[in-house]
Amino acid sequence: MTKRVGVIGGGQLARMMIAPASELGVEIAVLAEQEGMSARLAATRVGDYADVETVRAFAREVDVVTFDHEHVPQEVLRALVADGIAVHPGPDALRFAQDKLVMRRRLAEVGAPQPDWAPVSTRDELAEFIADHGGRAVVKTPRGGYDGKGVRVVSSADEADDWFAAFAGEAILVEELVDFRRELAQQVARRPSGEMMPYVLVETVQKDGVCAEVFAPAPQASPRELEVAAEIGTSIAEGLGVTGMLAVELFETTDGRLLVNELAMRPHNSGHWTQDGSVTSQFEQHLRAVLDLPLGAPDPLAEATCMINILGGPQDGSAIDGRFAAAMLDQPRAKIHTYGKDPRPGRKVGHVNATSDELDDAVYVARAAAAHFG
Repeated sequence: MTKRVGVIGGGQLARMMIAPASELGVEIAVLAEQEGMSARLAATRVGDYADVETVRAFAREVDVVTFDHEHVPQEVLRALVADGIAVHPGPDALRFAQDKLVMRRRLAEVGAPQPDWAPVSTRDELAEFIADHGGRAVVKTPRGGYDGKGVRVVSSADEADDWFAAFAGEAILVEELVDFRRELAQQVARRPSGEMMPYVLVETVQKDGVCAEVFAPAPQASPRELEVAAEIGTSIAEGLGVTGMLAVELFETTDGRLLVNELAMRPHNSGHWTQDGSVTSQFEQHLRAVLDLPLGAPDPLAEATCMINILGGPQDGSAIDGRFAAAMLDQPRAKIHTYGKDPRPGRKVGHVNATSDELDDAVYVARAAAAHFG
């Protein structure tokens, strides 16, 4: 009997699971937040993912539930598990991606390398941390942040007064401002039965807190750095009980250390390159993992792959689809992926992948194609 995977969330990550699901002979059902979302081709229901009865009704139609995002409340997830529904990743793992303070504590327990951090509940506690760390620090809301939201660099404790008020006495997270050379990302797939498969380490470039470019493999990464990154990723996947895809965002410090910045327990922007640059894309791998099927090879298909996000789309507000022909004609080696979204400033509306034997060539092709959408 054909397996059916239910994806909560109708965004582009759910959309990009549709094609590999078809190739695997797997059916996809999507619980979308509203009509017309990116994954509308597979949206079998539209409803509130925070409403337990809505999610229960959706889950009864599928064999396993997984996610386009990590925002489904714990009480909803635990109700599904209590009903005997397979949920991957499960609530015990997802809570580490939902609450940054919970994540930091657990990463310390499993021995993952991290920036110096602390929970702070008052202006005085934050002021003390700032003073002890060179006069500047990073404050983060423990919940709800993504793509640069909920993150703030501060040099004075009063710059976080609004967050102290918003969290009403709860602690927020403060971290040292890491002196890093570049940002990296390590992806790992893990099945419920325990098999794990790390991908190659990649370099990510951020623009206004949003991933703008990815280079795979990470340029000039030493064999030892690749080994350490894979060890960090697999130890976190196992230690936190992750099932499906895990993305570990890392800082490479100026003194050569790797420190864990953020986690995502789903396909991730840093892995979009795998659609055209790897034997098994992260989207196919996620489906294999949550269904507990044997994992596919993560090997790169070329010496270099570059992914460029299309952020915002055409400035004149015209439909993004109208730029396809010019980009394809100009750069026939580029692979262009759009998300079916209306353009607006800073919004991820698509991405471009290019592979080559030379990184500079892959970067040129991807950037030239993406420029048609700017």
